[in-house]
Parts: sequence; C-alpha cells; structure tokens
Amino acid sequence: MKKSVMMLSAALMLGGVAHAQKVAFEEYDLDNGLHVILHNDPSAPVVITSVMYHVGSKDERPDRTGFAHFFEHLLFEGTQNIKRGEWMKIVTANGGVNNANTSDDRTYYYEVFPSNSLELGLWMESERLMHPIINKIGVDTQNEVVKEEKRMRYDNQPYGNILPEVKKNMFKKHPYRWTTIGSMKDLDAATLEEFQAFNKKFYTPNNAVLVVAGDFEKTKTKEWIQKYFGPIPKGEEVKKQTYIEDPITQPIKATYEDPNIQIPMIVASYRTPSMKTRDARVLDLISSYLSDGKSSKLYKKIVDDKKMALQIGAVGFSQEDYGMYILYGLPMAPYTINDILKEMDEEIVKIQTDLISEKDYEKLQNKFDNNYVNANASVEGIAENLASYYLLYGDVNLINTEIDIYHSITREEIREVAKKYLNPNQRLILDYVPTAKSQN
Repeated sequence: MKKSVMMLSAALMLGGVAHAQKVAFEEYDLDNGLHVILHNDPSAPVVITSVMYHVGSKDERPDRTGFAHFFEHLLFEGTQNIKRGEWMKIVTANGGVNNANTSDDRTYYYEVFPSNSLELGLWMESERLMHPIINKIGVDTQNEVVKEEKRMRYDNQPYGNILPEVKKNMFKKHPYRWTTIGSMKDLDAATLEEFQAFNKKFYTPNNAVLVVAGDFEKTKTKEWIQKYFGPIPKGEEVKKQTYIEDPITQPIKATYEDPNIQIPMIVASYRTPSMKTRDARVLDLISSYLSDGKSSKLYKKIVDDKKMALQIGAVGFSQEDYGMYILYGLPMAPYTINDILKEMDEEIVKIQTDLISEKDYEKLQNKFDNNYVNANASVEGIAENLASYYLLYGDVNLINTEIDIYHSITREEIREVAKKYLNPNQRLILDYVPTAKSQN
C-alpha cells in the first residue's frame, strides 16, 4: 500500500544537520512483551504511531509464500470496532495519512496524524493487533488486489523479474529464495484457517515494536499506550529458524527471457553477509563508490567515457540473515552484455588490488554523512529507523552510532572486503534477455 504522504512532507521535515546528529529516545517493555520506543520532537504539530512486526516472507512455508505481504493488505480490512472499508476514511477524516510495507524480514504499519489525534492512532494500531477480522470476504478481496499488484510490478513490468530470478538462483535453502509478493498459486490454495493461524502466530505484542514519534506529551502518551496495548494477550514465543547456505564456490549461470524488453541486461550478483555485520557496511561503501551517481566509477567509465552502456548500476540488497550485491548493465549496440561484464570486472579488480584514492574515500564519507542526515531529517524516517534498529539489529542507538561505523572503515578494509566477496567464482551471472518474439 504505497500511498503518498507528500501532503505532510513539509510538516515532517524537522530541521537540518544539527537536529539529525542526535536522536533522543526512550524505550521500555509492556508486560505482554510489546517493546515501546518514544521519540519526542515538538518541532512540528504531527505525530507518527507505527508498529513493526518481526515477520516477513522468510517466515513462510515454501508452499504458502506471500503470506506476510498479503497481511500488509489484509490487516486494513477492518476490526471488531472498525467496520470493513472504514480504516482509510477514519484516517483521512482526521487529517492523517497511513501506509504499510513488507520485506523479507519484517512488516511495518504507520499512521501520521496531527498531534491532537495521537490517541486515535494508538487505538487504531491496537485494534489491528487485538481485534483483526480475518474472514473470507477480506481474503478474497485482497487476493485480487495482490494479483493485480503482481501483474503490474513483476509480470508486465520491463525487467520486473530481475530480483525474483536472482533470489531463486542465489538461495537454495533460505526462504530468501522466493519473492516477498510470493506465489499466487500458494495464496489461492491457502485456507481461511491458515491465514488465521498465521495471524495468531506472528501478529502478537511480543513479536512487535511500537514507535511513537513527533509532538506529544509523554506522560499522557504512556497512559494511552498502557490503556490500549496493555490488555492485549502475549502470544506464543516466535522461534526463528536458522538457514545456512553453502558457500558459492563456482559461478552460477542462468538465463531469463522477458517478453517485456528489447534490450538485454547483464546481472552479476554476489551473496553477502547479514546487514548487521561490519563487512555489509563496507560493501555499502563499495556500492556507492562504483555506481552512486554519474560521477561514480562504473557510470563515468562505461556510460560517459566509453559509451558502451545505456545504464549501469550496483545495488546492495541488505537483509537480516544474508544480503546480495547486484551489479547490472544495459549494453548499447554494438556492445554486448559480455563486453559490459568485462568492464565491470576490471573496476572490481582495481578495488581488490589498489587502495581507492584519498579523494574518493573522502567523497564516500561525505555521501554517507549526507545519507545519515537525510535518513533522520523527518519524523517519519526516524520512526521507521528506530523500529528497524530495535527489531532487526537489536540496538536502537545505532540510529545515532551507525555513522561512526562507516567513519571507522578504512581504505584497506574496502580493498580486503572486495577481495573477500567479489570474486568471479562466488557469483551468479544472469543473462536477462528479450524473448525471441519481443526482439522481432
């Protein structure tokens, strides 16, 4: 549910660098296990109520994929005290906006309200947790919504199946091997009782974190939190399963034909460690060095100078258990995808062999300082970061200290991490090509 919050964007921008340097917060637990984080900032008369659940597509069965994303939609259907179809009406009638999103690792819901509607926001999120109605009409309705989303975002979108194909080939044991949106066949086959059981297992106070951020009075807010969330029963402990992938020691080669494209794409993907590790953050710097902006090494060399490609890029796909580092390029005739891959590999070998320049290193640090400031420049961003750092990283204060980790990474580490993870025998090479029909 990707709804614009632009109407409140001006109000949400709460200052510049000085404000973003330190995010103050308070955290505590309710008796039922719900973790609560409060961030008070009266700079604008808005407040966010958000709940992040530690459930994503990796928590699904292989024959019942797509459940977590499905619940992103389903839990807007209504509750015992909010009639079906009324959720959005209540939010907009009170000057607010709401949204939700799902990843492989977690699901996040939030409302942005004027400050005087904080109690309403807390009540609504407690209703979603305590009294959701999961019935056949809701399941059938959202099933059609998700099918249409899949058609738009994957099936009919040019290059829309890159990530599904990469994940399928990169992971053999871990549930990361399927997409967050899952399989429509699995959703069709699921019974109402299976949806209800999924809700009972994962959408519990002890598997969630509540964040209140913005302009509010702390004492009253704590009273409301206890009033609305305190009575919710604690759920059974969710035991996360551990999946260990075998190392990639030989190149994986795959081909995918996309009927929606005319230009082939080369994709080189490397499996990387958990986003919680230092190495993952080093790889973030490497990704930025290679492809962040038109002055990056890959873009300047392959697109600007040699004019071999229409587009070039590198994406770090950070996840709780493993990550992926994905390079991609669209060749410009007469060059081929193999020509592009050769140029990419040359730049990686340079990073593995030589230290990046002091100037490039300083540029990277400046970019990440800017990213840090932007990430914490709005109350909306702060709320989601607080939830993520608690739920996925286990350290809320990383919202203030993670930038120090990036500052401490040396040029020597960049070289060593590139040598550790970015080798030809450790990757997937995906030829993402047009179908014969689409080339005609």
